[in-house]
Amino acid sequence: MVNPKSISLVIPAFNEEKNILPLYNLLRKVIEKNKYYYEIIFVDDGSTDNTLRVLKSIHKKDKKVKIISFRKNFGQTAALSSGFDYARKSIVITLDADLQNDPRDIPTLLREIDKGYDVVSGWRVNRKDDFLTRNFPSYFANWLISKISGIKLHDYGCTLKAYKKDILEDIKLYGEMHRFIPAIAASVGARVGEVEISHHRRRYGKSKYGIDRTLRVILDLLVIKFILSYQFRPIQLFGKLGFAIIAFGSLIFIWLVYGRFFLAQPLSTRPLLVVSIFFILVGIQFIIFGLLAEIMVRIYFESQKKPTYFIKKIVK
Repeated sequence: MVNPKSISLVIPAFNEEKNILPLYNLLRKVIEKNKYYYEIIFVDDGSTDNTLRVLKSIHKKDKKVKIISFRKNFGQTAALSSGFDYARKSIVITLDADLQNDPRDIPTLLREIDKGYDVVSGWRVNRKDDFLTRNFPSYFANWLISKISGIKLHDYGCTLKAYKKDILEDIKLYGEMHRFIPAIAASVGARVGEVEISHHRRRYGKSKYGIDRTLRVILDLLVIKFILSYQFRPIQLFGKLGFAIIAFGSLIFIWLVYGRFFLAQPLSTRPLLVVSIFFILVGIQFIIFGLLAEIMVRIYFESQKKPTYFIKKIVK
């Protein structure tokens, strides 16, 4: 049974020296008001300012504040992943360190978890960011992710989320994939919910993200689509593409043969012959890629002793 009062707060921070202490004070107010059993895990993502020094001063006063300090900046996905690895409470809550997420929304997320959801994502309805560089690209990315993943959320990019700890144990993150956790979790049977939350303008420091992030998100989305749909059966992707390409090349070849025997058109003057052979060979290669991918997937899961299933509960 998940205890909705037992929470690990995972907070990535990169050059947020002026925001850390106000954020901690807000968190403590929420924690004390709701009587949570808590730990706060700050991940210093290679900050070059005094972020780490501020975190250490907070740790001296509150031993429930843990610090993970990276040697250099590895990015938000790596920071969250490390926090997940060290979290020990039954529910993990993530939020940004820049004070744009409001800690007072944490009880709202936990109420949804208590209703039976495994993942609850925040939705910044009235987002206080620049429209052209942040809001519009985010709107497009959320629409695209929802379409491709099949899990409709208004705000995949919102860091304020709550997760049941057991859901995170089988999810490994790379690139910019932290935003896709709800889609990955849903693919293994997790219930995903979304709630409206507050959003504030940044008071101190500057944003670490720009419009260039959208391209990185799209590239990672292609990887996620492959993982969600074909992780356990890559031959279904490569094989279908291969047969489709072979069929196209074969149709061209049959048409050329028909022209040769019934319309007296010489093959030597038809460059489409080379094109048809090219498509047939490419199609064969795709099928071979699929077979090799199947072998690699089986070697991976068997050598790592990883299951191809996810158990929610065993009743004895």
